[in-house]
Amino acid sequence: MNQKKKKTLFAIAFILAVAIVGLYGVDSSGYLSVSEILSDPQAHLGQEVNAMGIVEYGSIEMVPGITLFELRDEDVENLKVRVKYTGDLPSNLAEGGKVSISGTMVSEDTIEASKIVTGCPSKYTE
Repeated sequence: MNQKKKKTLFAIAFILAVAIVGLYGVDSSGYLSVSEILSDPQAHLGQEVNAMGIVEYGSIEMVPGITLFELRDEDVENLKVRVKYTGDLPSNLAEGGKVSISGTMVSEDTIEASKIVTGCPSKYTE
């Protein structure tokens, strides 16, 4: 086998190995809805949680160094958790927008977020 074929086979094997390791590390159940968290909040108390939902209208409060808002379930509007966040806010954080948060569940209805990711606005809105 010539040198070029060996390099090609090695490159293909390396790419496949990286892809397999990358896919193995993906957790498909990473983000919970607000309703899933609130179905048993005691189970999440003191734990790291990844949650997604909608920023409740009229709930964003900003005090020096802290942002507070309510994250509501996408399907059940009366299910909400309070989010406390310290850090730089995403520029497109807005009431009514979808967000994903990561942080610690500090009480049965409050998450101290360490990370907030907002959805990108779509140019294809109706």
